Amino acid sequence: MRTWLVWRISMKVEHTIIWVSGGELFDRILDRGVYTEQDASKVIKQVLEAVSYLHKNSIVHRDLKPENLLFYSAEENAKIMVSDFGLSKTVENGVMSTACGTPGYVAPEVLAQKPYSQAVDCWSIGVITYILLCGYPPFFEENETLLFSKIRRAEYAFHSPFWDDISDSAKDFIGNMMEKNPTKRFTTEQALKHPWVAGNAAKDVDIYQSVCEGMERMFAKSKWKRAFNAAMAVNHFKKGGIFQSAPAPSPSSLPCATVQSSSQKDCEMSDDVDPNGNLIPDSGNLSSSIPVENVCAHLRVHPAGNSTKEDVQFRPSTRSAESVASYSVRPP
Repeated sequence: MRTWLVWRISMKVEHTIIWVSGGELFDRILDRGVYTEQDASKVIKQVLEAVSYLHKNSIVHRDLKPENLLFYSAEENAKIMVSDFGLSKTVENGVMSTACGTPGYVAPEVLAQKPYSQAVDCWSIGVITYILLCGYPPFFEENETLLFSKIRRAEYAFHSPFWDDISDSAKDFIGNMMEKNPTKRFTTEQALKHPWVAGNAAKDVDIYQSVCEGMERMFAKSKWKRAFNAAMAVNHFKKGGIFQSAPAPSPSSLPCATVQSSSQKDCEMSDDVDPNGNLIPDSGNLSSSIPVENVCAHLRVHPAGNSTKEDVQFRPSTRSAESVASYSVRPP
């Protein structure tokens, strides 16, 4: 939904909203018969334009992810709308310290409990771009300690064969968006000028099959995904801190993929495991009894680096259609 008009009557504030009916980004991709880099580039360009508009108005979203990218309508050329501003913040000095976001999309500096800027949104756009081009996320671990460790080191790879047909320009764009050092990371304005977005560098080769395979394996196991993220959120709440977690029992794994940094060569990956070499569990063997919608504790990082249970905010990376956020923004 999008805020259309705001009326203030006495002590009462009313929003007039418009319904966004086009569905989520991934659903639209899976429904297509053909999908290319150029399609992904057009989506990312719209997201960059919307986030650039936010940044120019001193607003940082802080929870950008594919689930929060919705199509305005069901029409073929419908515009992308950025939704769910529950964690967004208006900043005057450009610096924030609250640790919040979604596992897998949060920037390294947030996990390092350092003051951060609007550059965290650009990191998230880099993660989204990565997923749009291969179907699976750059960082994925059941063990939250390993997950956060890989994110903090910006440790990811362009695995073969999934990235064999992807252009070097796309990989360069992702590398600049997912730069570990936020001062060297692309801004939205720089990203909009990159050849993969502004030029003709994006390939017109159909990658639909490989992307759909990745999406179905990594995201279609909705019961497992909800249980995994709910469990992570509950663990964080119980511990009262976001980054001091005891290692959880890991599933059986086949170390067929060597996870490398973005500067290293591509690596081979087995079809039987996820991109990080972990055996993908059957959703039927995992409990999904924890209501994800009720898991939302708040975490605020204090100047001394300490945190309390009452301050914890950790957001699941999935939500039902009924619980989608109420506001969307796009450039006028």
